[in-house]
Amino acid sequence: MSLSTAAPSSAPDETTLWQGHTSQWVHFWYYFFCVLLAIACAVGAAFTAGLSAIGLVVPLLMWVVRWWVTKCTSYELTTQRLKISSGVLNRKLDELELFRVKDYAMDQPLFLRILGLGNLTLVTSDASSPHVAIKAIPQVENVREKLRTAVQAERDRKRVRELDVDGSEGALT
Repeated sequence: MSLSTAAPSSAPDETTLWQGHTSQWVHFWYYFFCVLLAIACAVGAAFTAGLSAIGLVVPLLMWVVRWWVTKCTSYELTTQRLKISSGVLNRKLDELELFRVKDYAMDQPLFLRILGLGNLTLVTSDASSPHVAIKAIPQVENVREKLRTAVQAERDRKRVRELDVDGSEGALT
């Protein structure tokens, strides 16, 4: 006698719509500071008989750690969820069901717009992550449109609607 663990036929297969990482350009000023610090150590080496050259390890280590942490954070948008995986040594996976997304906003500051990047911010009804920011991603308009379509489809599939309740109407003045 075997037990079937197949998914119900009403649940469609989950497919990946987009995968990506935050661009390293978001840390431009941090990396710029690391370069200035390295230059200062190199110049100082001339006056300290090479002793401050040891200080070059600090900006290099700062650069590598920041790059690695950013690279180890990834996003995956599927037809049902947004998965956020982060962590260098200890990994953390945070999943956001798309039917919980209340609102989304896209912004492209001038620096990111020049580079073809943008930020996507989600407001959700999820208790663990009410605000989700996906920073400096390429083709942000396309990702926003895929997110919008997937949120609507998931709400229709689950028969869920967003209800706005404003508590200010019954307030006494």
